[in-house]
Amino acid sequence: MRELRRKTGTTLFVLLSFFLLAVLLLLNVRAYAREAESVRRNLNVLEERKGAPVGDPWAGKKEAEKSGSEKNIPEKKEPERTEDNRVPPDDIRDMMIMDYELYTATIKDGQVTEINSHGEVSEDFDVYSAAEEILKTGKKERSHTGNLYFSSYSWLFHGNETLVILNDKEIRQKLWGLLAESLVLLIAGELGIVLISKLITGWITKPAEEAFTRQKEFIADASHELKTPLAVIMTSADELKVSDEEKKYLDNIRYESDRMSRLISGLLGLSRLENSEGKAAFHEEDISLLAEKTCMAYEAVAFEKGVAVETEIGEGLLYSCNRDEIEQMMATLLDNAVRHSYRDTTVRIKLSRGKGKNSIVLQVMNTGDPIPEEDRKKIFERFYRGDKARGREENHYGLGLAIAKRIAQNHNGDIEAFSEGGETVFRVMLG
Repeated sequence: MRELRRKTGTTLFVLLSFFLLAVLLLLNVRAYAREAESVRRNLNVLEERKGAPVGDPWAGKKEAEKSGSEKNIPEKKEPERTEDNRVPPDDIRDMMIMDYELYTATIKDGQVTEINSHGEVSEDFDVYSAAEEILKTGKKERSHTGNLYFSSYSWLFHGNETLVILNDKEIRQKLWGLLAESLVLLIAGELGIVLISKLITGWITKPAEEAFTRQKEFIADASHELKTPLAVIMTSADELKVSDEEKKYLDNIRYESDRMSRLISGLLGLSRLENSEGKAAFHEEDISLLAEKTCMAYEAVAFEKGVAVETEIGEGLLYSCNRDEIEQMMATLLDNAVRHSYRDTTVRIKLSRGKGKNSIVLQVMNTGDPIPEEDRKKIFERFYRGDKARGREENHYGLGLAIAKRIAQNHNGDIEAFSEGGETVFRVMLG
């Protein structure tokens, strides 16, 4: 159920985040395209109006004085006026209303002879230096609209005598401002998406969670109810006196009763773990001592199967846990490794501190048949057995690894299994 909630929540979060990101990205792309079109329109406005730029001379003498090139700037020319001191109506300076800061430079013999402005003038923009820089490289490129997030100016040559320059500063500030606002909206939106995902996930998974809870309750209740009649059957079988011919039937009753008892105990234990009933018994324990104790207990079993046990256990590894559950998990993994090892091989147990300060890593490695790729997740499911025939013969029901996984999860960890290099590895990460 935890995995279902995680996957559902992650899917909703990714989908909503993708939608939000797509909207903000589209907003910025459209704004960029709009500004780029505005730049092209302003650069071509002179040609569209079929008039040579006259304009007011550029008021940049302070910058020219700093650069030592004042001699190249012509004197400001006043436009011709009528007798009543009015500018003629066909003068292009009254006709041109620009969206942004625009300049025209008159070029003669490869030199800037006159610069006129068509709008407001920025004191921090040295248009004369920009024009000279463009002349050095601009002949190779008749027009240029750079990356508006970073470029300082754009330009366009009208023939060989007129250069139109647009100051990109205002555009750059506008685009970066929109990008910053989008990032703020993205962060705020992600926080909202996390909350929405949790609410929707809870709503979606509630029916499944209720059904799963009822299933666990049924298994627990049924197991409890079966314990009493099973105990009666086993006791009665022990008290029966039968002939030698009938003894085989009595042995079958005892054998199957024992199998059912093991199954019921496993189901009850798994039900208790799924309800996290053992967390109240958490205490700081020396995991190293628990591992050594478990390994010593299985050395005799391993010896009978022709398998050696080799340990690499770090000393003094402390962890807050349920002692009995951790011992059960270690015993399950060690028993599983011994049963699936080839004869005359070695089962290796390694216990060490993980990357985190309070993390523990347990690895149980054996040499045997590799776990198929498709079974690596299924082996931790209840009642799943890779080799069903052998499992029945050995009184195994596919609950051991499911219980081990639940114990790991109840201790803020997880367990994984994989085969590589001829070895099968079960790795438990706690904390």
